[in-house]
Amino acid sequence: MSSVRLVQLTDLHLFGAETGRLRGVRTLASATAALAHARGEDWPPDALLVTGDVVHDDPAGYTHFHRLFATLGIPVLCLPGNHDDPRAMRRALAKPPFVMGGHVDIGRWRIVLLDSVRAGQAGGALSPTSLAALATALEQAGGRHVLVCLHHHPVSLGSRWLDQVGLANPEAFFAVIDGHPGVRGILWGHVHQSFDALRNGVRLLATPSTCVQFRPRTERFGLDSLPAAYRTLELRADGSIATELVWVEDSARRGSIGAA
Repeated sequence: MSSVRLVQLTDLHLFGAETGRLRGVRTLASATAALAHARGEDWPPDALLVTGDVVHDDPAGYTHFHRLFATLGIPVLCLPGNHDDPRAMRRALAKPPFVMGGHVDIGRWRIVLLDSVRAGQAGGALSPTSLAALATALEQAGGRHVLVCLHHHPVSLGSRWLDQVGLANPEAFFAVIDGHPGVRGILWGHVHQSFDALRNGVRLLATPSTCVQFRPRTERFGLDSLPAAYRTLELRADGSIATELVWVEDSARRGSIGAA
């Protein structure tokens, strides 16, 4: 396998009611549209990646998620967000094609799925157990390139209100990351906006939601006017990552993020 192709969808915010809305957007309809759009493109990828907030404080929403994603014929790699119920999520997604946490090896890449949820809090943190599991996954990668995935952002986005609910212990996280040169990328959800940067040669990526987006670089919470989105990733055999954001309501509105 020369490269690994992924589609990332994040922050679906599903409700038990099919008509449930977040900030005026019917989240089941928007998630369904995003998935349908992805399936109309270069399908299938090697796996789907869902980086948290599958539901919006309503575990009944996992029924819709299971219905949409269970029969696609590819692995669906999942981790929880602050609006998820991790225990209910694990019960709902306990069987293939769903993978909850741990790591998955595809071709020359290892994809690590971290749980950064702190019960009852919007912000996140990685427990000592999670950090130890991350270190073990990196140490045992066997020469594979590694993509590390979590829900909460580990770097500042320059948005005061949002940075207050990011990862609370990024220093401990990066202490593990910096000790393993095989890490090529870190990918997250939570922030409902795009982000693309390099840190010590590691690609840092955030992806907009399948429903509403947050206005970037603001002191206070605000909504952006951008439509639903998802991200495609090509994890190349040489360790580089090519990625593209796809805006669902306007398929011509794409920004190729290139390779690094």
